[in-house]
Parts: sequence; C-alpha cells; structure tokens
Amino acid sequence: MIETLSIIIPAYNEGRTIHLILDKVKEVNLINNIKKEVIIVNDCSTDDTESAIENYIATNPSLNIQYFKHAINSGKGAALNTGISKATGEYLIIQDADLEYDPQEYNDFLKPVVNGFADVVYGSRFMGGNPHRIMFFWHTIGNKMLTTLSNMFTNLNLTDMETCYKLFDTKIIQSIRLKEKRFGFEPEVTAKIARVQNIRIYEVGISYYGRTYEEGKKIGWKDGIRALYCIIRYNVGGFN
Repeated sequence: MIETLSIIIPAYNEGRTIHLILDKVKEVNLINNIKKEVIIVNDCSTDDTESAIENYIATNPSLNIQYFKHAINSGKGAALNTGISKATGEYLIIQDADLEYDPQEYNDFLKPVVNGFADVVYGSRFMGGNPHRIMFFWHTIGNKMLTTLSNMFTNLNLTDMETCYKLFDTKIIQSIRLKEKRFGFEPEVTAKIARVQNIRIYEVGISYYGRTYEEGKKIGWKDGIRALYCIIRYNVGGFN
C-alpha cells in the first residue's frame, strides 16, 4: 500500500519558473488518496532560486515541501542523490524543476504499482499519444543510440533510458549506491536497477514540452559522451 509519493526536484538557477512547476505539483490529485512529499534540492544556484522556494513554502503551507541545498554546485545527479536519501514515501518520482514534464501524469506511473505489477516505472517521450514538442534531430538520434546501447547491456527493452521521469520503490533505490554527479545518473541508475533480482520495470508514454538552450536547457554534447562512458562503466567490468 502506498501512503506517500516523494517527489524529488533538483533545482539549479530555476528562480523564474520553479513556482510554476510547484503549482502544477500542488494541483495534482493522486489516486487512492496518496499524499505528496515534495523534496527540493537547490544545487547552489546563483540566481534567486532559494528566495523563490522560500517564498513559495511560506505562501503554500498545505503542500508538504522539504527544502535542502548544496553549499557548492555538484550537479544534477548529486542533487538527486541528496533528494533520494531524504525521501520517506514508499515510492519516489523524479521531477525536473523546469516545465518540460507534466506532473498530471504521475497517476500514469502509479497505476502499475498500485495494481501490483511494477517496482519501477520509466516515462517514455517516444511512445504513446501525448503531446511532444518537436526539438533537435541529433538529440533524438543520440538518445536512441544511448538507449539501444544501454538495452544491449541490461537486456531491457526501454525506449527512453534518458528520460527524467522515473518512479522507484524508495527502499530499492535507497539501497543502491549511486556515484554520478551530473547527467550520468540516468545510465548509471538504469544499469544498477536492472541488476536487482526479480525487479519489475514498466514503461509508460508521457508528454514532453522540451526547452531550447535559450529557454534554459542545460544538457549538451559533453553529457552525451559522459552517458556513453557510464553505460560502459556500470555495465562492464564489475563497477558498482
């Protein structure tokens, strides 16, 4: 039985938009009266992210928000690791602080879990009939190449390994030692979760409202190279 869903939000220089994503999280009514625990990890932002978060907490006391911050900028993966370690809900989901993903779809992730089928649920931007912003061709090709390579090692058939939206059994993900500090989190967690005995992994189609670099997108080609390295590192040679 799930009483609480922990929502992990890593934030870096999202002062302009973080109140918007928090509004969307607040508006969601989870199935089975599941409660929300929002965990925000500010990765040493240099803008007004902290004051925006503090103002939101002060003016929205009905939303259970736990706020943590890093003393130095350590990367998205590091922020996720902090958030995961603080989660108290039976399950947790990762939510970017931008507006690329829609919290109204949380229930799509919860249904396979509530119905007793899944321990982990990945959201896919490449399946289903939900809206997808048309973005960068080479990003899509790179994503599919990385997902295919990851699948070859893990023997999974995911369509979107690099997706932000991932829901985990909290005890399972907290038992896994994660090392990556930046965007290598995705291939590392996929490699390690795939090795959990009898793990049940599901995938659901999601919408995607992608940002351009001018709008604040942070991932670049160097992160793609790191992802390739992480796929090999965490699937070959016994690295853990």
